[in-house]
Amino acid sequence: MRFFSSLPFLSAVLPASFLGNNDDAIKPLTISAQGINATFIGHGARLTHLFVNDRDEKPRDVVVGYDDPAQYLIDTATSRTFYGSIVGRYANRIKNGTFAIGHSTYHVPENEHGGLNSLHGGTLGYDGVNWTLAHHSKSSITYALLDPSGSEGFPGVLQTYVTYTVLANPARMTARIVSIPFDQATPAMLSTHIYWNIGAFSQPTVLNDTLHLPYANRIIEVDSLSIPTGALESLIYPWSDPVSPLNFTSPKTIGAGLSDQCGAGCHGIDNAFILDRPTFAAADDTTLPMLNWYSPDTGISMTVRTNQGSVQIYNCVGQDGSVGNKASQQQSGVKTVNKYGCLVIEPQQWIDGINHPEWGQLDKQIFGPDTGVMQNWAEYEFGAY
Repeated sequence: MRFFSSLPFLSAVLPASFLGNNDDAIKPLTISAQGINATFIGHGARLTHLFVNDRDEKPRDVVVGYDDPAQYLIDTATSRTFYGSIVGRYANRIKNGTFAIGHSTYHVPENEHGGLNSLHGGTLGYDGVNWTLAHHSKSSITYALLDPSGSEGFPGVLQTYVTYTVLANPARMTARIVSIPFDQATPAMLSTHIYWNIGAFSQPTVLNDTLHLPYANRIIEVDSLSIPTGALESLIYPWSDPVSPLNFTSPKTIGAGLSDQCGAGCHGIDNAFILDRPTFAAADDTTLPMLNWYSPDTGISMTVRTNQGSVQIYNCVGQDGSVGNKASQQQSGVKTVNKYGCLVIEPQQWIDGINHPEWGQLDKQIFGPDTGVMQNWAEYEFGAY
């Protein structure tokens, strides 16, 4: 997901109820298990560091971010990269910043493309607010956020919890987001927005890494602004040439998957891949690996499982070397986050599905007091060989 070039200064856009205490919000808190440890801050309920062992048993930090947690406050007020944060109340894009529930039409801030669409919840998304620490133990941490009705134009009070847990044998991290609507029907589609580099910046790009999306048979077609057109494009049928570069149903290098299907001026990957689970599996099956990624540089592998219906993948086509890597990552020789230098993996439901009832996704994106809660669960499992 490409990031912003500018936003109003932080204090101008954050209401006092969301600002809270910035000292507490940027206090690093770490959880750990054998072979894995992760550090978080409350600003954006955000992952800032995650160390796992490479093939030589050396701990490597595999997420993009800043060493100084105060830098995230500056980031929110300027470039708004979303590094490691939770995005919501509605992740990804909403066409024209407009949607309807029943007979009511709602408008949310159109904060991208000069006011043509909403991105990641609007001007003040969940990435830019200070969440409350609800629980912290050796291996788990939970943050909470109470979002009032009318915030960024969204109807209804929404209570959200995000719990991160690390486990051993194998080393893995789970992220569970639960949103509870109190009084009105509202869109709720949250996601993590972690920038990964499992090569720990041993190379300037991740293009030689291997990616496998075994159930990603389709993508959501987008226009020049990366807004869904309504079409769902098959990556595997018909059996004709040229084969779509975005077909990762068999393992191949990330560099072999670059395409021009990610908006105007984009040559890379910034696409919503639909996860077409096999017929024997439930639509929200969490046992099947949805994504496998391997770095030949560190030997680190990542396997992602999720209950979501799609995954947005962005291979950092918008990064330009202007952001420095963390000190431990610079030891590998790569000093900055370059174009194609990372991979963002966003497990979520079908993007802008609230504006495409023909897809049959409304029950997975609109929740109220008479429905279940929104749940986004993802597991990131690590190995090395």
